[in-house]
Order: sequence, then C-alpha cells, then structure tokens
Amino acid sequence: MKSPLAIFFLLCWLLSPIQARAIDGESLSVSGALKSLNLYLERFPPGSADGVVATGHARFDLSLQLAGQKGFELAVNQRLLWTSRPSTVTLPDLQSNRFFDLEKTRRESERLSGQLEIDRLLVHGDAGRLSWAIGRQAIGFGRISLFSPLDVIAPFSPEALDTDVRPGVDALQLTRFAGLAGQLGGVMVAAEDSQYNSYLVTAGDNINAVDLLFLGGKLRGRSLLGFGLAGELGKVGLKTEISWYRGRDVGRPDGDLQQRFSVAAVEGWYRFDNGIVLIGEYLYNGFGTHDPNEYPVVAASAPVREGLGFLLARHYLMLAPSYQFHPLINFDGLLIYNLEDRSGLVRPRVVFSLADNLQLDFFWALTFGSKTGIDALSGLSVVRSEFGSRGDSGGLFVRFYF
Repeated sequence: MKSPLAIFFLLCWLLSPIQARAIDGESLSVSGALKSLNLYLERFPPGSADGVVATGHARFDLSLQLAGQKGFELAVNQRLLWTSRPSTVTLPDLQSNRFFDLEKTRRESERLSGQLEIDRLLVHGDAGRLSWAIGRQAIGFGRISLFSPLDVIAPFSPEALDTDVRPGVDALQLTRFAGLAGQLGGVMVAAEDSQYNSYLVTAGDNINAVDLLFLGGKLRGRSLLGFGLAGELGKVGLKTEISWYRGRDVGRPDGDLQQRFSVAAVEGWYRFDNGIVLIGEYLYNGFGTHDPNEYPVVAASAPVREGLGFLLARHYLMLAPSYQFHPLINFDGLLIYNLEDRSGLVRPRVVFSLADNLQLDFFWALTFGSKTGIDALSGLSVVRSEFGSRGDSGGLFVRFYF
C-alpha cells in the first residue's frame, strides 16, 4: 500500500524548522516520529510454522499555544503492517474509548494493511488552579511502572516495546490543584455506545513523603474503586495499587467472567552500587483463571478485549533489570513469570543511541513452559500453560524523532 501521507510526513519534517523560525517558535511547535519494528516469530500462530511481522509508523504532532493560557493539539498517525501470515496479526482496534470515528483501516487482514488515524485533537487550558482539556487526548493513571492496576483507560501491555505515546481517547478532563501536590479531578471518557462511557473521579496528595492516589466511578459500564500509594523504605522505592470492580454483563459472551473481581500489585525499585537498576512487581490479576484450559475463555472476555488487562492467569511475578553500559548503550530485560502454570517469558534488549534523535533496539524473547497437547480421548487441543506454546521471537526496532 502506497500512501501519499508518507510524503506529507516527510515534507512536515523538512519544513518544521522553517515554520518554527517564521513565527519565532513562540506559539507553534511541530514534531513527530518515524518508527519501524521488524519481528520474527517462532510457531506463528502456535502449532504452525515460523512467521515475520513488519510494522511502520509515522506520526506528526502539532501544538499551538493560544491566547489566555489555552492550547490546541493535533496528532496524526499512519501505520503500515506487513505479515507473512494474513489475519493472524492485525492493526490495533482503537474504539474502546472513542466516540468519534477518526480512523480508516485499509486492506484489513491482508498481507499488507494500513491504518490512518487522528490520535490527538483537543483544546486545553488553565484558569488559576483549574486545568481542563476536551477532545481526543492521552489519559493515564497509576504510578506502577510494569503494569499498573490503576491505569484503567488505555494501559500498555507489560510486553510493549513502544510506550512513548499513549493512545488518545475522546474525553473531557477537569483537574483542580491544591498546595504542592494535592489535586482533585474528574474525567468523562466517551465510547461509541453511550452505555459504555466512563465517569471517573480522581484525587491525590503527598503526605509525609508518601504519594496517595484515589480513583472511583464507572469504567465502561462497571463500577470501579481504586487506591494506590508510593513512597520509599530506605533506598527501596515501593508502590502498591489495588482496584475493585463490579462486573458488567456477567455470563454474556461479550461481558466479564466474574460478578466481582480485583486487580492488585506491589512494585519495588532499587539501584545497586554497580549501577544496575532492578524493578520487581507481584501482580494479582483478578479476572484471570487458575485453570490453563480456561485461558481461551479469558482471552475472549471483556477486560482483555477492551485492553483493561493482557494476562490470563491470576498470579504473576515480573522483573525488569537495566544497566547503562555506556552513555550510548543500555541493556535492559523483562521477565514475566506465571506463578500458577510455571510458564514465562524472558526478553533481553540492547538499546543503541545512534544520535540525539535516532535509537536502535535489538531484542529477543525466550518463552518456556508446558506446550499445548492433544487429549487422548477427545483428540482436542489442551492448553497447558500461557507462554509454553507461543514460541520465541525477536527482532529490531528503529525510532527516529524530529
């Protein structure tokens, strides 16, 4: 698929310095990114031959400062996806938290497909201690790094490689600040179907060097109450968060599996004297299951389809070490271990900073655990672990910012 938008992005990058000088760089800023992820997957999908996935992503951001402490933001994304096995990997479904249809996908489920979207389209401003924003914008909650139970609107998967920009949602957000760290806010996120709108109240403060965060309301038709705190114990940074839900459409194919469930996590951060930084998290995934045979059911349930969560069992341990080998070379890693079926993923990565605005990542993900088998009596596939049948994967990720 050849898109004239690619030429448009190139022209914006070339002309952005001229535009900034033309208006003295005081009210308008133009930026963006070009990204390419090339991925090799073993057993893609599980039980089949190997496969290759290549994605290209171009983003253009425009920010305009208006009079009276107001601003306007616009961002456009163009994605291209090529896969050796059509229909097994598709472009993202972005409609869980969006009312307006500002996306266009072409040649969906074919070997080469494309998606054009408006990811930011908002007006924002400040009036004393009150901050407001209306339109397509980024909204994130929670403090935990690897996976936050309070990051409920559009969270990233703990396996995500590209977390620079959070997907935009259609929302109205009001926040009133008090003191040095106190704040009280309200958020309304619109969905395509109004019964799945989200209405949330947030509050936060810092008391005796401990950050407190409260979250409550309705999340896409289900009741939600959440609480989190973050502080330090000696040289160890500690964070804990929990969210409680009353299930929506329980028992229906497109609903939640439980009438009530919770998601909770505890995360610790420590920097060793040799420069190694280690982040560790225990995650309780309340909408998951204890039985590997039920993983397909969990994967089809509302929390996973909406992107509220990405894992299928109940109990997990996650570790993320990192080390700066050189000012231009960083090593980091990710371990996700399913404590119930004893399967997991280990992903080491090397990050090269080739220039101020150019980065190259090399990574490889190793999976382990019991593989999917065949039941001797029924002849049907039997899932024995979450990661055991996925196969290994790896590749390179290039990012260029302008």
